[in-house]
Amino acid sequence: MYLQPRPGIAWPSPRLRELNNAVRALLDLDEDTAVVIRQLSRGTAGHRRLETVVAVLPMDGEPHRWVLHRPAEQITEHELRATLLGHAPR
Repeated sequence: MYLQPRPGIAWPSPRLRELNNAVRALLDLDEDTAVVIRQLSRGTAGHRRLETVVAVLPMDGEPHRWVLHRPAEQITEHELRATLLGHAPR
């Protein structure tokens, strides 16, 4: 069954799908592990900035979360690798 999003809900951007695939490859995740990537708007009116949150939710084990303080479109593979592999999750 092919599901359509509710009206007003956009499909995930191609960039978020690319990042999702890159996270799976970098962390060598199995198919049972969920990867959730979202962009959040932070700040006050007039001073908004986007940040990208990466969450890894294994079926068994602890969930992990990383925050990259930039929009998904600006995240490079090098930056993603350094964040995921170089720092402990938050």
